Amino acid sequence: MDFITQFPLSNSFDSILVVVDRFSKMEIFIPTYGKITALDLAQIFISHLFSKHGLPVSIISDRGSLFFSSFWTQLCQQLKISRDLSTAFHPEMDGKTERVNKILEQYLWIYVSYHQDGWYTWLPLAEFAYNNAEHSSTKQLPFFTIYGRNFSFDSIHISQDSPAGKEIPPDFQPGDKVWLASKNIKTTRPTKKLSERWLGPFEVLKKIGSHAYHLKLPQQWKSVHPVFHVSLLEPVKHSTIPNQHQLPPPPVLVEEQEEWEVAQVLDSKLKRGNLWYLVEWKGFSEDPERTTWEPASNLTNSPDLVKDFHSLYPDKPGPNTSRV
Repeated sequence: MDFITQFPLSNSFDSILVVVDRFSKMEIFIPTYGKITALDLAQIFISHLFSKHGLPVSIISDRGSLFFSSFWTQLCQQLKISRDLSTAFHPEMDGKTERVNKILEQYLWIYVSYHQDGWYTWLPLAEFAYNNAEHSSTKQLPFFTIYGRNFSFDSIHISQDSPAGKEIPPDFQPGDKVWLASKNIKTTRPTKKLSERWLGPFEVLKKIGSHAYHLKLPQQWKSVHPVFHVSLLEPVKHSTIPNQHQLPPPPVLVEEQEEWEVAQVLDSKLKRGNLWYLVEWKGFSEDPERTTWEPASNLTNSPDLVKDFHSLYPDKPGPNTSRV
């Protein structure tokens, strides 16, 4: 058992309890709260585990206070469940848990909206996808191990392959395009757990030393140092079809003036008493400059998109918000 915490609120939940069956490698993802009691944990255990899968022989957990509580200890004793408390920073357990957590976070990131508040809806599908993908250690699907048959949804797959040996880092040349890992870059998204894993692409300007590269960053990234270690970079894979390049669309003409087309409104805020919107521009889904804060006066030609945004997020600042 392990908790993934600090998610944006989704259907009142902000955490996920991850339960792993050590025999089949089946995973169970249970939405929950960051601050739950031992009684809450017992109710989750009865509702999601015992009622569907029976009593486990043993439970491995960390040494958190929740699993050390007298209530949880007595419950396990009464049910004759062996409690195996993991050693702090145990490499094997930490590694397995971390891999599962990363796979789950990546799956949710693909499907959640900009505000990341819909992950609760996708959690059951993430569990289904994980349990219907071949596990690297058993070489079969966890679902098949438990039930002796496979689902017919072969298109749902989450790769769990990992490189067997140490990879040789890529050697980039000036002019190459690369993706930049976002883990050290602060963005406007609510949490990094469900945010983009890669930003860019960016142009390589030159190599610095043996393992770092100077990148051409957007002008608004003035506070970000442009030199990055090679471990934070991935090469951009180009289409194998000749002359097939996805170009941003040209600006549209509005009242004889060029205007870029709005794809969607992502957020809103009041700035010095004025209403501003965070806008994603159509055709720039892979461009780091695709989102910009614009005054409401710049969106007069996109009233439907503004209306759609406020329908989804009625609590966000809007035209009728008091300007204090």
